[in-house]
Amino acid sequence: MMKKIPVFVLGLALGVAVTFGVTHYRLGPIGAQAQAGAETFNQLKLFGDVFERVLNDYVEPQDESELIENALNGMLTSLDPHSAYLGPDAFEEIQEQTTGEFGGLGIQVTMEEGFVKVVSPIDDTPAARAGILANDLIISLDGEDVQDLDLSQAVERMRGVVGTPITITIRREGAEDFDVTLQRDTIRIASVRSRLEGDIGYLRVTQFSGQTGDGLEREILAVNEEAEEAGVEISGYVLDLRNNPGGLVNQALEISDAFLDRGEIVSIRGRTEADTRRYNARSGDLIGGLPVVVLINGGSASASEIVAGALQDHRRATLVGSLSFGKGSVQTVIPMSATSAVRLTTARYYTPAGRSIQARGIDPDIEVLQENLPEELQGLDMPGGEASLDGHLSNEDEVERSGSSVYVPQDAELDTQLQYALSLLRGEEVHAAFPPDPDAPLPN
Repeated sequence: MMKKIPVFVLGLALGVAVTFGVTHYRLGPIGAQAQAGAETFNQLKLFGDVFERVLNDYVEPQDESELIENALNGMLTSLDPHSAYLGPDAFEEIQEQTTGEFGGLGIQVTMEEGFVKVVSPIDDTPAARAGILANDLIISLDGEDVQDLDLSQAVERMRGVVGTPITITIRREGAEDFDVTLQRDTIRIASVRSRLEGDIGYLRVTQFSGQTGDGLEREILAVNEEAEEAGVEISGYVLDLRNNPGGLVNQALEISDAFLDRGEIVSIRGRTEADTRRYNARSGDLIGGLPVVVLINGGSASASEIVAGALQDHRRATLVGSLSFGKGSVQTVIPMSATSAVRLTTARYYTPAGRSIQARGIDPDIEVLQENLPEELQGLDMPGGEASLDGHLSNEDEVERSGSSVYVPQDAELDTQLQYALSLLRGEEVHAAFPPDPDAPLPN
């Protein structure tokens, strides 16, 4: 048996984190086991026969390795939207993601109905500067229809030599298809950024890459130094997780732990009881118990929802914004060779109160919608979340919801959600959910 790489993949795009456990086999009666084995053998023989027929008789010659890779991908993608076979390029990209630096355009992507779907543009990258939005569909690359490509091939086309151009065609709901020409750049992800908003510390976490926990600690220190130089005392913090598609689960644990002094952060439950793991906070709160408002929206997914759910369940923070994406499943990356791997959904995660977020999302304590939508986005349907993806895992409680806005204005003064959070922390807005009441029921 090949050793599992010690990572969980939680994000919508390629990301990695700490894994657990081993593979377990359930042995039934020998007779039934032999019968099942014989049937499996017959099915594999059928696959071999079909494979040979394609190689010998298809109208055009086919590459054997490509046929095998496509067959593997077909098996895995039929399970759910997040399981996949990772060939050399995709596997290399996963490994590069752990460093927080890679070449490309700066977009987190997935595949939907044959098109490349933008999960989120990465801040301060060519894609973000060009105005690419979450839920945009990329329908062609330099004139080549992406429906002829799988996700790894499309990602490979978008990557390239720094400084070289690529023209992507965007399909956006309510608008005619349009072209955008971008210059490839080295994408260095500063996953945490900060600034001082008067007497409020603002912390923006764009994704959970390898150094996010350390980055948060550095940025908190930087905000404290800025406040000291300005002669102000920080009265609270905004933690902005909007359009954060997820990433490394161990980094989500570190970010949650930074604000919690005790208690469970998340539990991860696999196929059997032996696969269940619970992760708890350690003593110490990096901001000394100051009030926190967490911003979420329809682009806050996976590891972001772990953090938001933990802080909400412990009543450590008030959540402001709109319904999160609803990705509550865990993917494990299992190497198959030195250059390939399988990304397989192996577990679901639950908030400290035992809530499954899968295909359901996290409700904010205070719903605040953006008021300054650009004209081209006004009147459009809300983008779908996990529950809108074909083949998604169902929610055990059979309660599924999907869709909330992912738009965030670049101008902070026009950002309704941020301005509300700042006003809440300054006492200019009053709401029963702030500060959190430990006895109040959870939103969902």
